[in-house]
Amino acid sequence: MSTLLAGIDFDAPSEEVARLLIGVTLLVDGIGGRIVETEAYDREDPASHAFSGPTARNASMFGPAAHAYVYRSYGIHWCLNFVCREAGHGAGVLIRAIEPVQGLDAMRARRGLMDARLLCSGPGRVCQALAVTREHNGLSLAAPPFELLPRAGDVDVVAGPRIGISKAMDVPWRFGLRGSPHLSKPFRT
Repeated sequence: MSTLLAGIDFDAPSEEVARLLIGVTLLVDGIGGRIVETEAYDREDPASHAFSGPTARNASMFGPAAHAYVYRSYGIHWCLNFVCREAGHGAGVLIRAIEPVQGLDAMRARRGLMDARLLCSGPGRVCQALAVTREHNGLSLAAPPFELLPRAGDVDVVAGPRIGISKAMDVPWRFGLRGSPHLSKPFRT
C-alpha cells in the first residue's frame, strides 16, 4: 500500500521523492510556497541521520512515510524533512528552500527582513518563515497544519551534490528548480 500525497508516492526511495517535490506547494497553517530545493537521505547513506539506526532524536525519520521529521541543526535552526519509504526504513527529504507565495507578511515578520529571495532560501530559513519547530516533528503531512498541493505544471529540475555535509558529498541527491532565485545556493551546471 502506497502513501500518496500531492501525486507523490512517499513510500518511494527518497531520491525519487526529493526530485518529485520540486514545484509542489508546501503550506503550514496556510503560509508557504513552492518547493524549489530539496536533498534526499537514506539509511544506507553515511550522511543521513538514519545511518546509525534509530535514536530518540531521529525516531520520526523511521516512519511512517509522509510525516514530518524536524530536528535542530547545530543547536540553532530547525530543519524540516519529509519521511519516505516504509516504516522502519529510515529515509527522508530535507526541504532546503521554497519560493514564498502565501503569507509573505507573516514570513517577513518572522524573519525580520523584506527581501522575498532570502525569506526561505535555506532549511533554517524555511522553518523560521513557516514557524516550524520541534512541535511539528512526527506530524502527518496529510493533515493540518500541513498542506501539500500538486505541481501546477512541468518543472525543469536540476540535480547535483548535497551541500553542508562531510560524508558522501559527491552523491547527486540535491535537487532544485533550474534558474530559481530562491535556492539556498546556486547549482554548478
